[in-house]
Amino acid sequence: MRVTNKMIATNTLYNLNRNLSRMAKTNNQISTGKRINRPSDDPISTAKALRLRADVSEIEQYTRNTEDALSWLNITESAVDNLEEIIHKARELAVRGATESFSEDDREVIADEIRQLRAQILNVGNSTYLGRHIFSGFQTDRPLFQQNGTYNIDTSAPDTKILRYQIGVGEEMDIGVFGLNIFGGAGGAPGAASEIIEDFDNLILALDGDDTPNISAFIGDIDGHLDNVLSIRSEIGAKTNRLELIRNRLEENDIDFTDLLNKNENVDMAETFMNLQMEKSVYTASLSAGAQILQPTLIDFIR
Repeated sequence: MRVTNKMIATNTLYNLNRNLSRMAKTNNQISTGKRINRPSDDPISTAKALRLRADVSEIEQYTRNTEDALSWLNITESAVDNLEEIIHKARELAVRGATESFSEDDREVIADEIRQLRAQILNVGNSTYLGRHIFSGFQTDRPLFQQNGTYNIDTSAPDTKILRYQIGVGEEMDIGVFGLNIFGGAGGAPGAASEIIEDFDNLILALDGDDTPNISAFIGDIDGHLDNVLSIRSEIGAKTNRLELIRNRLEENDIDFTDLLNKNENVDMAETFMNLQMEKSVYTASLSAGAQILQPTLIDFIR
C-alpha cells in the first residue's frame, strides 16, 4: 500500500488529538477530584455510584428520623417525669389531709395546693415539641386537654393514634405516648373525661367537705396512676436505649457507605499526577515526532 504524506499527516494529527484528549481527561480528574465525571467514563462504576448515593441518602434520612424521635422521647420523658412528681406530691398531701388531727382550715389549704397541681397536670398534658402537642397522637395541632380538664381530641381507639417513626428499611417504632394511656379515662369524642383529672377533682371535693374517708380512698387511686406512670417511663427508657443503638449503627453505616462511594468515585491523586506527567511526556514526544515528519515541503527538495 502506498503511504502518502496526507496519510502520515492525518494519522499524526489523529494521534496528537487522542493524546491531548487523554491528557485533558486526566487533568479534569485532578481538578474535580473525581474519577467519574460523566457516565461514559465508567458506566459500571457510574451505576454503582448511583446505588451508593441512594443508600447514603437513605441512611442520612433514617438518621434524621432517629434524632427527631430521640428528641421527641426526651421531651416526653421530661413531661412524664414532671407528672410523676405531681402525683407524688398529691399523694403526700392526701396522706396529710387524711390525718384526723388536721383541721378543716388545714384541709382547705391542702385543697388549694391540689388545685394548683391539677392545673399543672393540664399544662403537662398540653406539652409541645416544636409546636406539636406530644400527647395528642396524630392530632398534634390540638392540645390534649380543654380548660375544664376534659379531652380536647378524639381518644377512641388509642392504639391506632400512636405516633410512629420510620427508622430503617421496613422498620418503624411507636414513639409517642397517647394521652389516654397516661391520663386515663374511657375514651371517646372530644369532651370525654380524664380519669386522673376526675380523681383530683374528687380529692378537692373531699378536702373542701372535710371528708376524711374519701381523702383516704384517693391514696389508692393515686397509687394506681403512679404505677402506670412508672410503667410508661420504663417503656420510654427502653425505646430511648434502642434508638441510641440504632443511631450508632446508622452512623457507622453512613461512614462505611460514604467510604465506598469515595473509593468508587474519587481519584488517587498521587497516581493521577503520575499519569498526567506521563501523558504530558507522551504528548510532547508526539508533537516533536510530528514536527519532524510534517516538516519537509516541496521547497525543501528544490533547494
